[in-house]
Amino acid sequence: MTRKTVRIAMNGVTGRMGYRQHLVRSILAIRDQGGLHLPDGTVLWPEPILVGRREHALTALAEQHGLEHWTTDLDAVLGDDSVEIYFDAQVTSAREDALRKAIAAGKHLYTEKPTATGLDGALELARLATKAGVKHGVVQDKLFLPGLLKLKRLIDGGFFGEILSVRGEFGYWVFEGDWQEAQRPSWNYRAEDGGGIVVDMFPHWEYVLHELFGRVTSVQALTATHVPKRWDEHGKPYQATADDAAYGTFELEGGVIAQINSSWTVRVNRDELVEFQVDGTEGSAVAGLRNCRAQHRSATPKPVWNPDIPATEVFRDQWQEVPDNADFDNGFKAQWELFLKHIYADAPYHWDLLAGARGVQLAELGLKSSAEGRRLDVPEITL
Repeated sequence: MTRKTVRIAMNGVTGRMGYRQHLVRSILAIRDQGGLHLPDGTVLWPEPILVGRREHALTALAEQHGLEHWTTDLDAVLGDDSVEIYFDAQVTSAREDALRKAIAAGKHLYTEKPTATGLDGALELARLATKAGVKHGVVQDKLFLPGLLKLKRLIDGGFFGEILSVRGEFGYWVFEGDWQEAQRPSWNYRAEDGGGIVVDMFPHWEYVLHELFGRVTSVQALTATHVPKRWDEHGKPYQATADDAAYGTFELEGGVIAQINSSWTVRVNRDELVEFQVDGTEGSAVAGLRNCRAQHRSATPKPVWNPDIPATEVFRDQWQEVPDNADFDNGFKAQWELFLKHIYADAPYHWDLLAGARGVQLAELGLKSSAEGRRLDVPEITL
């Protein structure tokens, strides 16, 4: 058995997602399990180098987790030949420039999304990385959620027959920050800082729809800033300039229609924070983060509309739980492992910067659709 140390510059790990999901639950979790075993017997041992702007936050994290390496000098770590992979979980506005530097330094790239603030920049990153011959991946974590994995199992097994429509509900109430601390950073609500729920969530919806049901061919969206005044991390009030809710309709290749509501101004009255209902000629299913329930055509009750009497049925009880039938690992960790195998064992991997550019494109067109009040085609993009 050969152990190979893989040095990874991790930029943005002092943020919520970069810390919890990527550092702790992915890279450190891989170390806790003894490394990542490759088919040839090699064991990959990830060695994170924490990168950020706040020295005190980096040193605190390093001490907490017993890590040796951290830096506030991105250029220096990219100039280190022993560093093979650059990971980015910064705010969106800082990401594109950092990724360009990493490509120029010959590093393999793994990045959160959106990959850039606009489609032109996202496509240029994909072209530069391909030309440089570095391997590149974009986080598409929701594909690895247990609920969506079970939904994909139903799709692959032909459960739905012809799929007709998809309805998605995502969101929760984000506290304004005045008398309860907001659970999202304030930059999310300032358009000038790259905030907004369309920029944040439409890239997710692009890859979920694309991977499970078909490429998005048109979008019609309506956005809103329902809560115009919020309070930041220091208790100071500010005007929210970015959208905090978006109501989108998407036409997919093959004729499936998807409707997805995304909101940080909705109180949850559903089983999970995100749910997708898929209806087909032979059956339907509702999938969330972890659970999936299904109802086949042969077991569909006969509902009758009668507003004059109370409901006589508990409709949720008429659905069957889809069993796990497998052990599901953390979705972020699962994709990290696939990307590392892609680099060091040449395993297949298609969630690349071009896939990331499709998400940027959909967000850009979603905002334009709302501004212009019309449905827009979503052209297929290539390098």
